[in-house]
Amino acid sequence: MRELLYLEVPTPDTDRVRTWLQDSFSLPEGSSKRQTPDGIGVQWVGKNRDGADPGAKSSAKSSAKSSAKSSTKPSPELSIFVWSLQRTTYLKVFRWGDRPLPQEGTLLRHLRQELLATFPPTYPAPPTLDLSQTSIFEALAQHYPLTVKYFQKIPNGEADLTRAYWWEQRWREGVSHPQEPKQVVFQAAGSQQTASSPTVDYDLIYVGGALGVIHATVMAQRGYRVLVVERLGFGRMNREWNISRDEFQSLLDLELLTAAELESVVGREYVDGFHKFFDANNPPQAKADILHTPTVLNVAVESDKLLQICGQKLTDLGGEIWEYTEFERAEIYGDRVRFQGHHRPKPGEDNRASGGDRSASARLLIDAMGTASPIAWQLNQGRPFDSVCPTVGAVFQGLDPQVWDSQYGDVLNSHGDVSKGRQLIWELFPAAGKDLTVYLFHYHQVHPDNPGSLLEMYEDFFTILPEYRRCDLDQLTWKKATFGYIPGYFNVGSGDRRVAYDRVMAIGDAASLQSPLIFTGFGSLVRNLSRLTTLLDAALSHDLLAAHHLEQVRAYQSNIAVTWLFSKGMMVPTGRLIAPERINAMLNTFFGVLAHQPPAVSEAFMKDRADWITFNRMAIAAAQQNPSLLLWIWDLAGPKDMVRWLVNYCLFSVLTLLSFVCGGWFPGWVQWLKPWLEPRFPALWFWLLAQSYLLTDGVGRAQWRYGSGGTGAQV
Repeated sequence: MRELLYLEVPTPDTDRVRTWLQDSFSLPEGSSKRQTPDGIGVQWVGKNRDGADPGAKSSAKSSAKSSAKSSTKPSPELSIFVWSLQRTTYLKVFRWGDRPLPQEGTLLRHLRQELLATFPPTYPAPPTLDLSQTSIFEALAQHYPLTVKYFQKIPNGEADLTRAYWWEQRWREGVSHPQEPKQVVFQAAGSQQTASSPTVDYDLIYVGGALGVIHATVMAQRGYRVLVVERLGFGRMNREWNISRDEFQSLLDLELLTAAELESVVGREYVDGFHKFFDANNPPQAKADILHTPTVLNVAVESDKLLQICGQKLTDLGGEIWEYTEFERAEIYGDRVRFQGHHRPKPGEDNRASGGDRSASARLLIDAMGTASPIAWQLNQGRPFDSVCPTVGAVFQGLDPQVWDSQYGDVLNSHGDVSKGRQLIWELFPAAGKDLTVYLFHYHQVHPDNPGSLLEMYEDFFTILPEYRRCDLDQLTWKKATFGYIPGYFNVGSGDRRVAYDRVMAIGDAASLQSPLIFTGFGSLVRNLSRLTTLLDAALSHDLLAAHHLEQVRAYQSNIAVTWLFSKGMMVPTGRLIAPERINAMLNTFFGVLAHQPPAVSEAFMKDRADWITFNRMAIAAAQQNPSLLLWIWDLAGPKDMVRWLVNYCLFSVLTLLSFVCGGWFPGWVQWLKPWLEPRFPALWFWLLAQSYLLTDGVGRAQWRYGSGGTGAQV
C-alpha cells in the first residue's frame, strides 16, 4: 500500500464531496469504480497487476502461474476516501499494489483539477447589517449559528459580537481600499499660531485606551499633562494578556506598578508551556518532540484590572480619561495639535443630554488605536499590511481536569493540517481562579479578496474546540470573548514604515509593534516600554516633535525583522492549494531543533532576543535536518520577499557587528555626554540616544533602561 495523493478540499460539506466522488467524478476509459463508506475504489477492467492484457497469447505454464498468483493476492486498485476535521474536508488516495496502475498519473491529475474546479477556495464575508432594525444575534444567526449561540451565553456578549462585527467591517474596508485612506490628519494653514489656533490643554493626547493608557501613565508620572480618549468604555479589553516574570519586571523598574500591585494583576502563574504541531502526515525528518518553555508567557495578566490600576494612577496624577469618544480628525498647528471627536452616550444614557462634539489640544497626539487606526492608514498612504493574525477566543470554565491540567499551558499547538487556506494554531493559558483562556489564530497574507474574517474564525472556533480539547461546549461556563486583528509589516530597515507626522506619533499595533513569534502587541510594548518612554521624554523635553525626530521613537528590532520570514512561510497565498501538511512540517522542523537546544536558546527566540549567532545556528540546523525547508519557504514567500529578507539579513548583520564593536560602551558614553551635549545640541544628543537603543534593544541584546533622573543600568 502506498499513499499517492493528499489534498484539502476547502469545504465543510464532506458529504457533498463524497457524493460527488461516487456519482459525478468521471474516470479514465478502462477503469471502474465501486462505492465505499468514505469514497470510492478504482480498478482497471481487463488488466492484471502488471498492466498486461490477460487475453494475450502465452504458454499454458505461464498462464497457470499467473492464475495462481492472482488467486493469492487481491486485485490492485486505488482507494480514494474523504474525512472531516477542522470544519473542512481532506482527501487521500492510496494504491493497493506494488506497481503503478495504468493511467494512474492521469487519473490523479484529473482528480486534482476536477476537485479544484468543483470545490474552489471561497472566502465568505459577513453580510451588511442595519442594526437599527434588528439585533446582532438575529442578523447573524443564519450565517454563524454557533457563534450566535455561544455569544448569547457570554456576559456582554451582544456588545462584544457587535464590536467583532464592527472591527471586521472596518478592517475589510481598509484592506479593500488600500490606495484611498480617509484623510483624518490635516495641516492647518500657516505654521505660526494665529488668533483662531487652539490653546494647549495637555502635553499628550492618547487616542486609544488599552495599550495607550500603560504608556500614558508612565508619561504622567514624569510630569506631563495627559488625556486618554477611548472609543468605548474604559478598562475592558477584548483580549487577555500573557507575559513572563522577567518581562513584567520592566513595569516595576519604571515604577508604574508596585510589587503588591503587580501581584494583584497576576491571575495565574503556571509551571510549563508546550509547543507541538500536528505531524501525523509529516515525513520523518519533519516530526518533532514537544518543546517546553516554562518561562515564556507563563504569567496570565488580568488585563481589565491592570488597565483600571493604570487609569486610577493617571487620574490621580491629574490626567483625564474621555470614554465613549470617537476620534474624527486631528489638525496640526505650528506648536500644537488639536483633537476633534464625537462623544457618544453611554449605554442607557439619553443621547440628547450626553452626545456631542469634543475637542482638545496638546503638544503631541499619540495614536494607540491599533490595527483599525485611520491615522496609521493615512501615515502610510494606505499601504496594506504584509500580514495579519486574525485571532478569536474566549475565557471559560468547566474543562475536565483529566483533559487539561491547569498547571500547564499550550503556547503554540495545532491539531490538524491546513484548513481552508489557513494553518490554524491554538493557544491555551490558565487564567485567574479556574478560568482558561483559549485562542485560535492563523498567519494570514492580507489580500483584498481575502482580508481574513473574525466571524468565520469564530464559527470555526466553536465547531472545532471539542476536537482540540475534548469538551461539551454546553457544559462550559463562558466568561468573556477575546478577539482582534494583529497586523504585521515586513519592514526593510528601521525607516521603511512611517510612524509619525509633525506632532502626531503611533505606538503599539498602530505602529505594528508585535512579535512574529508570540503574537501580542502587549508583550512587545512592555519589552520596549522603557525605550519608548525614555525617547519620548527626551523629545518632549526639547520640543523635538517634528516628524523626523518622532520617527526615531520606535521599537524596531533588526533581529525580529529577519524572523518575519518564518511567519511568511506560514501563510497560504490566496487562491492556492498547497500540500496540507507543509506548514506543520516547517513548524515541526524548526521547533524540533529548538527542542534539543538549551532552554535559554528557545526562550531567547520566543522573547525576541535571538542574536545573530543563535539565529544562524538554528537556521542552518533546520536546513540540514530538512533540506526541503528552503524550497518550501521560497515557494510560499516568493522571490520578491526573499530578496527583501536578504536585505534585512544584511542590515541585521551590520547592526550586529556595530553592536559588538560599540554596544558595550556607546550607551554609557551617550549618558556621559549628556550634561554637556544635551543643553547645547539637544537634537544631536537625542539622535545619539536613539542610536544607543538601536545598538542594544535593536539587535535583541539586554535593554539599557534609564530612570527619570537620567541614570542608567544594564539589565
